[in-house]
Amino acid sequence: MLSEAYRDLKYLLNRGYRKSYALEFVANHYRLTKKERHLQARCVFSDGWIAEVKEKLLKPEELAGKILAIDGFNVLITLESLLEGKAILCEDGLVRDLKYQGKYKPHEKTRENLKLIVSALAGLSPQKAIFFYGKNNSRSGVVRALTAELLSEFDVPGEVLLVKSPDHELKGFETVATADVGVIGHAKGVFDLARFAGERRGLKPIPFQDILFQHNHL
Repeated sequence: MLSEAYRDLKYLLNRGYRKSYALEFVANHYRLTKKERHLQARCVFSDGWIAEVKEKLLKPEELAGKILAIDGFNVLITLESLLEGKAILCEDGLVRDLKYQGKYKPHEKTRENLKLIVSALAGLSPQKAIFFYGKNNSRSGVVRALTAELLSEFDVPGEVLLVKSPDHELKGFETVATADVGVIGHAKGVFDLARFAGERRGLKPIPFQDILFQHNHL
């Protein structure tokens, strides 16, 4: 049933239907569960979008000398999903989490996970790494301080900013690290920092197609 729902959703997306409307129709028709609906929402895209993102995806060696704007909580949450074995490699080639997570809450491994991200950045030699965190998260100051401390520790040139809308700020940069489709649509280059940091630890995301046809991870 999940594969049939995917087929129909894909058909509608390729014909220009808005994802929200197409997904609502398909999910109701096939009576998808909340998790199944969320999977399709996060991972299924039109062929046109897939081609667009493929052109924008950057290899690690292409980051040298570039200013990289980083969607802080997006990258951190995705990496933590990878560490838990729950991150999905979506149709457009980007890794995404399937958590129904609201505001990020720092925990005992937050610094360790941020260290994976910043140490990965150190090997990429960007001109500058700019982390954006949403200030509406009451604990964002804690994460900001940890990130700034690690940038200094690993000698990565950069800054960490608390802003009202990270998405709005990120749209002003050419090269971004995020899996947010709204931001990606405005960028010239996209780097999957969470995936890169995870792969340095030997972590692999679950391919979307595996879930679609095996249907044993939901």
